[in-house]
Amino acid sequence: MSDLFASDLPSHGATAPVDESAPLAERLRPQNLSEVIGQKHLLGEGQPLAVAFAQRRMHSMIFWGPPGVGKTTLARLVAHSFDAQFVALSAVLSGVKEIREVVEQAQIWKAQGRQTILFVDEVHRFNKSQQDAFLPHVESGLLTFIGATTENPSFEVNNALLSRAAVYVLQSLSEQDLADLVVRASEATQYTVAPDAQTILIESADGDARRLLNHFEQAMHVARSHKQTQISAEHLKASLGATLRRFDAGGEAFYDQISALHKSVRGSNPDAALYWFCRMLDGGTDPRYLARRIVRMAWEDIGLADPRAMQICNDAAQTYERLGSPEGELALAQAVLYLAVAAKSNAGYMAYNQARAWVKQDGSRPVPLHLRNAPTKLMKELDYGKNYRYAHDEAGGYAAGENYFPDDMPQVNFYQPTERGLEHKIKEKLAYLKSLDEQAQSGKS
Repeated sequence: MSDLFASDLPSHGATAPVDESAPLAERLRPQNLSEVIGQKHLLGEGQPLAVAFAQRRMHSMIFWGPPGVGKTTLARLVAHSFDAQFVALSAVLSGVKEIREVVEQAQIWKAQGRQTILFVDEVHRFNKSQQDAFLPHVESGLLTFIGATTENPSFEVNNALLSRAAVYVLQSLSEQDLADLVVRASEATQYTVAPDAQTILIESADGDARRLLNHFEQAMHVARSHKQTQISAEHLKASLGATLRRFDAGGEAFYDQISALHKSVRGSNPDAALYWFCRMLDGGTDPRYLARRIVRMAWEDIGLADPRAMQICNDAAQTYERLGSPEGELALAQAVLYLAVAAKSNAGYMAYNQARAWVKQDGSRPVPLHLRNAPTKLMKELDYGKNYRYAHDEAGGYAAGENYFPDDMPQVNFYQPTERGLEHKIKEKLAYLKSLDEQAQSGKS
């Protein structure tokens, strides 16, 4: 297997040849760290990646961030800085066979005194067996692994691999970063950008450098057809059309709209919620994204006050997957309406956050003996499960006065149900069970 990007990696101090036929985003890809725009929290003086580059400490790493923020670029720069062989795989297109080929080639390069960097784009799409295929070779030092992902690696990457790689969080480019990129694109193409067009460019990019450069290039072609060297707002509107709708001068930014949708649902206003939902669809938002956010709203803002909300939202998401657009969008719209009129509670959401915070600051308390399982004779001899009270055998199916927390931990009340919806009944039941516990405790004393 050949080095997939050998020609893209210039020797130290050299400038990579520019292919004028390549897309503008590729032509302007940084060739060294000084050309990287944004990510100052990683690349600024004294920051983690800058220090690693300066000290020539090559290590496995994962770049986590949204599209178009420089994940692939940084991976290439790592390979260039350390004069290593760079092999890129796509988790979408590659499997165990391709990984084995990389390992074989890396062994050859190692014999020649060269290190190998394996870059896996969209690493979250690799399943466990695929990740396991190169894990031993990362552990042995044969491969230095660099992964790029738009998803939280805590959920998508094997713990064993995650523990051997430093995770660097890349941020969306700021407006100033994007403005600097517009200047660089203008210098490279000799096309200037009118102030109102620059505003549209920056807003439409939504922190994505690649998207900004693609929009710039499309508008540049329109300007060229009119024999002009300045990109105007009209050129952008002609090249991008309806995709600019959500980024007009009214400030209709993507994340502002999803915020308005969420707050309208939380505020129990079905008409406003439906309006923002339709606005986002009209602006070109992926309905699957909206489906994910709608399910999240059900769990965060309705919770156990109306468990039907989660079911309806899940069913709506499945309906969309089955029917597609536009038929499936009706199901999502009805889910939005139901969320808006449903009883509201964030008690479960708050309880979860409080429990997470407690566990994070608390020590690792042992499980009490009576709560431990005892599948073996030795465990029984060690009193695992001794004196456990089987709730089904107790009066009312409840072991009153039993302790389910660690022995040395105070009993805390994370979950505080509201008086709304089903949680009113839950609150009554918990109060009743508490009274049974108090009676049982008083009987012991």
